[in-house]
Amino acid sequence: MEKKFINLKESALAILKERYLLKKNGEVVESPEELFQRVSKAVAEGELSFGGTSQAEFYQEKFYQVMANLDFLPNSPTLMNAGTPLGQLSACFVLPIEDSLASIFEALKQAALIHKSGGGTGFSFSKIRPKGDMVASTQGIASGPLSFIQVFDAATEAIKQGGKRRGANMGVLRVDHPDIEEFIEIKFKNPEALRNFNLSVGLTDAFMEAVRKEEKFPLVNPRNKKITKHVDAKELFEKISYFAWASGDPGVLFLDTINRHNPTPHLGEIEATNPCGEQPLLPFESCNLGSINLANFVKDQKIDWEKLKDVVWLAVRFLDDVIEVNRFPLPQITKITRLTRKIGLGVMGFADMLIKLGVSYAEKEALEIAEKLMSFIERESVKASHHLAKERGCFPAFYGSFWDKINLPMRNATTTTIAPTGSISLIAGVSPGIEPLFGVYYERKTLENKILKGFHPLFLEVLGKAGYKENEINEILSEVKKVGLLKYVKISENIKRLFVTTYEVSPETQLLVQAAFQRHTHNAVSKTINLPPNTTVEEIKKIYLKAYELGLKGVTVYRYGCKKEQVIYLGEDNPEGLGCLVCDLSLR
Repeated sequence: MEKKFINLKESALAILKERYLLKKNGEVVESPEELFQRVSKAVAEGELSFGGTSQAEFYQEKFYQVMANLDFLPNSPTLMNAGTPLGQLSACFVLPIEDSLASIFEALKQAALIHKSGGGTGFSFSKIRPKGDMVASTQGIASGPLSFIQVFDAATEAIKQGGKRRGANMGVLRVDHPDIEEFIEIKFKNPEALRNFNLSVGLTDAFMEAVRKEEKFPLVNPRNKKITKHVDAKELFEKISYFAWASGDPGVLFLDTINRHNPTPHLGEIEATNPCGEQPLLPFESCNLGSINLANFVKDQKIDWEKLKDVVWLAVRFLDDVIEVNRFPLPQITKITRLTRKIGLGVMGFADMLIKLGVSYAEKEALEIAEKLMSFIERESVKASHHLAKERGCFPAFYGSFWDKINLPMRNATTTTIAPTGSISLIAGVSPGIEPLFGVYYERKTLENKILKGFHPLFLEVLGKAGYKENEINEILSEVKKVGLLKYVKISENIKRLFVTTYEVSPETQLLVQAAFQRHTHNAVSKTINLPPNTTVEEIKKIYLKAYELGLKGVTVYRYGCKKEQVIYLGEDNPEGLGCLVCDLSLR
């Protein structure tokens, strides 16, 4: 295999050394090149099920080159665990929880095994009877879903994933559950609670209609399906919006929208997603994700469609091979995952691509590019999966699926997902997922509480080409470092236009970008609408209503500074000091 030298930024090397490169006695014993060799060799072994050694060797080289070029990277567990004794390569899992102690604690045990192997878990706690309800077997009183979510959180705290990353969970509660108000409030009332959980309210069409009509809405005991009381839908919606404003939690999932797009409805209903919300999954299902680095597909200020097509096809094959070689943590997960063979090919570096194309994220042209781009990726990924179906056979649950109804044999029940790509985008040195730039300069905490500091790489590159003198560049960098963005920096308007940050792009524009990607994504889109501190609750309500109207499967908002601690900060300023600056931005 030709060993390509990989040009990585300092922050990428720091992340690799911290989490990904193999260690012996605490010392790193692997180079980035060796990491990609290890992964490509392990994944290419999936080819042995369908071809000979020469075929496996051919794709081993192909897989190595596409990763070494940073054109495509798989999800973190694949990079961490491929070619190791653990061999667990999936990032996303959903586990079922029924209304019994046996089911609850079985799910807790299963979650512990998944976290230990490097995966994240999602759960719906909606089937657990409400607090204060009767327990016939003991003549006791039920403690409700919130008490058990706290047990899951404590267990997660005790387990560090493969020694490399803290366990992550998604907790979902339907909006019609009697304990919904306690669920909505918990992270605000106790900021230390549920540190290992993202929370999402499962909103239904019936609830959104009741909000629109300003009607009463029934809360239903899941044990006996009886209505416990009626609440004012508009007031409950206001409460969801208020606590998201106050603490960043909960997010919202549109459950009926998700299930309208369920490719295998004959296998059951989807009730929950993975921790970041981009992967709705059936109980015991997992998904294998990977992302294309869009920044590498611009040539002479145009998208290189031929190169993109080649990488999409190769990435689909890579992710299908991952399913072949994966050592799943539970037999139930092996069964369901191989039944649907879901993969999730996504993107990162969308903001970088726009900058290289000379387009501002805030401009209408960015929406047109998003639509055209994801439409192309979806179309080519479907063609690639169809080709694999002819070569390897359809996914076993094909008959009765969406693909069966349109008579299109497919190897995978889904092919596309837009993940947040928090870690792998740092390795690639580009903006995460489809997010706008968070800042031109920012400081980010790592798992081990180290601080990664830096300017966005393209900003330094553009400054170098813009004709500024050395002393002018130093002055610009000094100013940008203080505040993280360009609004008050003396610099050309064109550079300001291109390096627009998330706080300078209206929430509506960000939702429209998310919707453009969602229209061409089989699973869901992870996207955070970052908001300045002076955002109102009313504005958050409008974001939720617009997201539902646009057909999004979920949405998360985060108002800068609403938590005492954040993972990422703009500039060198503290959250309080920065608040005044961000508030001053004219977003609307």
